[in-house]
Amino acid sequence: MSDHSETPVDLPSGWTTKVPDLDDLPALLRLRAADKTPFEGSENVDEDVIAGEVAGAASWTRQQLLAVDPEGYVRAWAIAHDRAAGRTLVYLYVDRTISQTAEVAAGLYAWLGEQARAMAELRGISESHLDASPFADDTVQREWLVAAEFTNKRTWLHMSRQVLPDEEVPELRDGVTIHPVETHENGMPVAADLQTVHQTLEESFQDHFNSYRESFPEFVQRLREEPGHRWDHWWLAYVDDTEAEPEPGPGTDSVDSDVLAIPAGTLVASVLPANAAGVEGTYVEYIGVNRHARGRGVAKGLLYAVIGDAIERGRDRVCLEVDADSPTGADGLYKSMGWVTDYITESWHKDVTV
Repeated sequence: MSDHSETPVDLPSGWTTKVPDLDDLPALLRLRAADKTPFEGSENVDEDVIAGEVAGAASWTRQQLLAVDPEGYVRAWAIAHDRAAGRTLVYLYVDRTISQTAEVAAGLYAWLGEQARAMAELRGISESHLDASPFADDTVQREWLVAAEFTNKRTWLHMSRQVLPDEEVPELRDGVTIHPVETHENGMPVAADLQTVHQTLEESFQDHFNSYRESFPEFVQRLREEPGHRWDHWWLAYVDDTEAEPEPGPGTDSVDSDVLAIPAGTLVASVLPANAAGVEGTYVEYIGVNRHARGRGVAKGLLYAVIGDAIERGRDRVCLEVDADSPTGADGLYKSMGWVTDYITESWHKDVTV
């Protein structure tokens, strides 16, 4: 298999490129911290997360490249992540203290587009959809994206909710049941429950902006690679359906002879690294509710389940991301439950063909 990083890159005279390794970790931490600090208000960067990204550089689904100036200093880091068939997430971090930022950004965004093409070709498909997520207030990054022919498509709110140790979590509505995914004696999850999580998310997000289908193996593998991944942070919600006929199969749990509990929603969370106070948090990676179950308190129940879990674990916050223009009005639900917006990002898109 060819090394996509060998694709020529148009950079200033005397500059070179290289694939990152763990020796570059201090430089990458500085780049990531400088990128987020003005907009998130914190320069805290999880070293384990960055090390995990670098260690995964050999995967064909994640191509990375560093731009090195004539003095040998790492000045930029580009990442192309083939998230699913026809979808490539792209990230670019450039040292803003240098004078050639626009030129470096232009060369690396062109390289990222070529990586998306190459990965689409490996998949045997004809095009890929590039997705960049700059901070909404980052006018410099936005200028680079415009120059690279990306288009601004959506706005995302990044929200957090304080968790208090003496907080009481409300009871679930009648007819709603929530529990973590079942596990075997060795702690590994039951495959049927994981398949139900995946199917529920696919169904609940099919009418959302930028929705795309991701295979079950890709979905599970991607989440397992996250440093904060824990199997006991996956929940399933069921609702009673007295009209449906019981059907055998994974994801269906018969309550009694007259009432059937059917899958209604799911929430997948992960562990947030400790903050400046040394306290971990919880991050909601996904929450989805099937159309047939909306309006029955399933979403609130799942959110309170993760809040209650955070309290038990001694955590001080639960964070999440939400589409500001979601037709479900999810941001309104989060605000009503105590979440507040910390910062805002955008989705910028570009399509490339093989």
